[in-house]
Amino acid sequence: MNFVQPIRDPEYIRVIKKYLIDWNYRNYMLFVVGINSGLRISDILQLKVSETQRPYFSVVEKKTKKTRRIEMTPQLKRELKQYVEGKDEYEYLFKSREGVNKPISRSTAYKILNKAALAVGLDENIGTHTLRKTFGYHFYKQTKDVALLQEILNHSSPKITLRYIGINQDQMDKAMKDFRI
Repeated sequence: MNFVQPIRDPEYIRVIKKYLIDWNYRNYMLFVVGINSGLRISDILQLKVSETQRPYFSVVEKKTKKTRRIEMTPQLKRELKQYVEGKDEYEYLFKSREGVNKPISRSTAYKILNKAALAVGLDENIGTHTLRKTFGYHFYKQTKDVALLQEILNHSSPKITLRYIGINQDQMDKAMKDFRI
């Protein structure tokens, strides 16, 4: 069974950003919001321009129906401010070219991410959930605070969070590389 993975290497994140910004600004911002918020793609796609006027996202998660408040990083705030310039408050942040004011679909988001990953030579299992996992992986690597990350991702245990972001896999890979008989 194949599972989507976080993007562990910061260099891949950098080249994906470059690829996306050169290709399409909306697609670049989709990636940036995803890796900087930890929100699920279903919640990201429902965001509207008006929700960028505060220093945080307040969303009712589609999956859990719980309200979450996610503080935006200073960099994300700056990028969103530039991105929404000239857009109306009622518009979806990631508007489809089809219909009047509809967000792109999950499958479109998946295609965008997969195209970018393949274009930069990333052959791991990439999907829409990769954004959330990438956020979690790098948040944990920077803070080492699994309890806080568990809370942010709304997981039931630290064990689930570590497995979700691939830390357990990293540890197993390292142990096998270091193993000698």
